[in-house]
Amino acid sequence: MGITEASDSEIWEFAKIERFCILTQDADFAERSRLYGSPPKVIWLRCGNANIGKVEAILRSGAEAIQELISNETLDCLELY
Repeated sequence: MGITEASDSEIWEFAKIERFCILTQDADFAERSRLYGSPPKVIWLRCGNANIGKVEAILRSGAEAIQELISNETLDCLELY
């Protein structure tokens, strides 16, 4: 089964084991982060159905905050607009 067919729980567990960060537009992952903490860390993109250029701009402008999320053990989730 590929990642596109995986359930949220399977994605969460895989990211947790591999110590990956989940980049998502799905509020469910942000909620899991609030409930369970990290790992995995979650970056929640709050931009709706934006085109790739808009998503890239959001990620680039949030680069410093993303670095802080990854390096700070007390942070679990980052919302980017």
